[in-house]
This record gives sequence, structure tokens and C-alpha cells, in this order.
Amino acid sequence: MSILSLFVVIPALMLLGLWLSKSLNQVRGVMVAGSSCLLALSIWLTISFIQMRAGGNTDEMLFTYSIPWFKPLNIAYSVGVDGISVVMLLLSSIIVFTGTFASWRLKPLTKEYFLWFTLLSTGVYGFFITTDMFTMFMFYEVALIPMYLLIGVWGSGHKEYSAMKLTLMLMGGSALLILGILGIYFGSGATTMNVLEIAQMHNIPVELQKVFFPFVFIGFGVLGALFPFHTWSPDGHASAPTAVSMLHAGVLMKLGGYGCFRIAMFLLPEAAHELAWIFLILTTISVVYGALSACVQTDLKYINAYSSVSHCGLVLFALLMMTKTSCTGAILQMLSHGLMTALFFALIGMIYGRTHTRDVRQLGGLMKIMPFLSVGYVVAGLANLGLPGFSGFVAEMTIFVGSFENSDLFHRTATIIACTSIVVTAVYILRVVGKILYGKVADPHYETLTDATWDERVAVCCLIFCVAGLGIAPLWASDVIDNALVPILDHINNVSAIAAI
Repeated sequence: MSILSLFVVIPALMLLGLWLSKSLNQVRGVMVAGSSCLLALSIWLTISFIQMRAGGNTDEMLFTYSIPWFKPLNIAYSVGVDGISVVMLLLSSIIVFTGTFASWRLKPLTKEYFLWFTLLSTGVYGFFITTDMFTMFMFYEVALIPMYLLIGVWGSGHKEYSAMKLTLMLMGGSALLILGILGIYFGSGATTMNVLEIAQMHNIPVELQKVFFPFVFIGFGVLGALFPFHTWSPDGHASAPTAVSMLHAGVLMKLGGYGCFRIAMFLLPEAAHELAWIFLILTTISVVYGALSACVQTDLKYINAYSSVSHCGLVLFALLMMTKTSCTGAILQMLSHGLMTALFFALIGMIYGRTHTRDVRQLGGLMKIMPFLSVGYVVAGLANLGLPGFSGFVAEMTIFVGSFENSDLFHRTATIIACTSIVVTAVYILRVVGKILYGKVADPHYETLTDATWDERVAVCCLIFCVAGLGIAPLWASDVIDNALVPILDHINNVSAIAAI
């Protein structure tokens, strides 16, 4: 069995350990031990992957393993990773690890909360390691279902409404997705649901591709906050507890971009080229609309939620540009946004836990009272607006440079419009930082508040280290991603070129 299966086995053992736990300390111990093992495993996997590539291993997928699961539909438990999967697993393990410490003092029903949180992370890990379409869809659903309870029970504000809205919209996307997956399977006449084997056959008629491409792309795009299917995202983020917002925005939304690229564009390349202009328009709207919407919000979580709509829109935007540079930027953006938005949501949750408000108009002077959290918020803001030296700059510059490589008027116009989001992002980030952190203390009660506790400092410091580390030394990540992109983009572009002839 492949070592990748440990990404499913360890969370399963964590679920068993949580179920058997009798005290809060035991629950915390299980979570710390399990999330630490997953983080160590993902770091080891990343290092091993880099070494294997440096040693000349050119296999499209590494650490592969497959065993039949349901023979009537040729469904198998097939796993394997390329550079994209590796960095997504690393991102997921970092968010789960820091989310554990961000939820350290969560009450009530702490044990039950961590059970659902771990089940959610199990779905995420399983999604990124599998190469079988149906198994991937199964893990996708495992990742979505716990969100309803995590928000509906442990959330805040209009939590029941937000949980139901999120669940209904994402399940609607799943319905489109399963239709698209079945269309690919039966349309290709394949005897397998393995993504790589179906891609090698590349015998799905173009007419069928045009029918099923929107199903798959929109199905995954709903989770990636594709306009106009994004409306669940701000409400869901605003009501979710801190660590759930971190995992949801930091990792779960990345399943959307990953699926759009790995299944929709990879398996339906002709349709991707012919229909890309429609979704480019929608993603350009997402990028600009999300940034403008964040400007007019007064709730810190809503500001970050709409910012996530904009930044996740950039991921899909860059993938649809279909140049090597833009797609590299898209994956870097998934990694960068996952880290910095997790940092943002963690800090917002910590500030809210002390001030009991997220309203920008009621906050002020926090730098004097809680300097550690305030400095962390400044770092997150600077990363979000793309300051050089942080991950956001590397990702966004790569996206825009790669997008501008397309020399036609339509693509360059879309790129210029999307670039305006940089200015808008700077406006709302600097406005919020200036309002809530500096000036006079808004409420005398705030003078009695304390700064971050040790567990909160662990989460914040880890995320700041990662955001700054990726910004200062991005080459290792871009090299790993580039190696994975070459065969995928070659397939997408070569098959489309042959079809055009």
C-alpha cells in the first residue's frame, strides 16, 4: 500500500482516538499528535518528491497505488501525487495543524467539534491524493458534509441560515459534478475512472465535451467562488467558527480550482479551449466584484470573505489563460491565499473572542492593547495586498505576467481589468488596518483586554513564517509545480491543436 494512504489512515485513527477520549486534555492530545504527524508526513513527502525529481524520476505521478474497489463501474482506490498534489497536501496539513491551536479553547462540545473537523480534513486529504474520479468525488462529498454541522452548531450570527445556504449551493454544485463525471466516463467509453488513463485515451467527442465541460467546471467552480455562484461564501465564512473558516477558505475552496484543472480542463481539453472565454468573463467579474464588495463591508469576516472571492477568482482566471506561467501562478495563488486567508481568519477570531465585535466602526487602537495580534494582522494585510517579500506578491505577479503572454486583445483586456483588483485590495486593507489598529482606543473596556495566549501565538507564528517563507524563497514551490504542469498543459494544448487541424 502506498504511503499516501497514511493521509487517510491517520485521520481515521484520530477519529477513533477522539471518540474514545474522556477528557478535554485527551481530546487536545489526540488532535495535536494527529495533526503533527500529518504535518511531518507532508513535509517528508515534499522533500522526498523533490529528491526523486532531482534524481531523474520523470513519472507523471509518484507513490502510486491502485486496487479495485467496485468492479461493475470500474471504480478503484487509486492514489498518486504530482507537484500540484504535493503542495496542496502541505498546505492542508499546515492549516489543520494551526487550526487545532486556534480552536484550543473552543467550547462547548469540544470533542464533537474536533470529530467533525477531523472528518472534514479527511475528505480534503483524500481528495488530493486520489486519481480515480469517483473516489475523488466521494472524498469531495466527505469534505463538504461536515460544514453544515460545524457552522450550524458552533457558528455565530445567522448560523443556521448560513449553514443551510452553503450546503444547498454546494450540493447543487455536486449534482452538476456527478453528471459531468458520469458523462466523461460513459462518453469516453473507458473501462476505468482513472484520470490519467482517460486522458491518455482522449477519445471523447468534441460535441460531448462541450455538453459536459460546463457541468464539471461549474460544479467545482461553485466551491471556488465562481461568479455568480459565490453567494454562499461570505455568509458561510462570517458564521463559521475560527478554525473552520481557516480550513474552509484556506483549503476547501482550493478543491474547486484543483478539480477544474485536474478534471474539467485536463479531460475535456477541446471544450476548455472553445468555452474558456465564457468562464474568463465570469472569473474576471469575480476578481473585481469581490475586491469592490470587500471595500464596502464593515464586518471583518465579510471583508476577508469577499477578498477570498476575489483571490480565488484569480486562481480560475489564471488557469483559463492556459499558459505555463499563468498556471504556475494559479497554483502558487492557491498556496499563498490558503496561508494568508487562514492567518486573517485566525486573527479575526482571536480579536472577536476578546472584543466581541467584528464591526470595523467599533474597533480602534488595538495596537496599544494587543500588539502581537495587531502585528500579525498587519503582516496578513500586507501579504494580501501583494507587498514584495510575501507570498501574495509572488503569486499575483506570476499570474498577471503569464496571463499577458496571450497576445490577443480579449485576453489582454481581461488581464488589465483583473489587475485593477490590486489597487482596490490595497484600499480596503489599508483602510481597515488604519481604523482598527491605530488611533484612539474605541472603547474603554478594551483597555482591560489581554494579548494572544501561547496556543494562539503558535498558530499565528506558524502561518506568518509560511507566508513570509514562500514570499522570500518561492523557487522550490514553483519548480515542483512546473514539473507537474508540463504534462497537463502539453495534453490540453496538443489535443486541442490536433482537433483544430
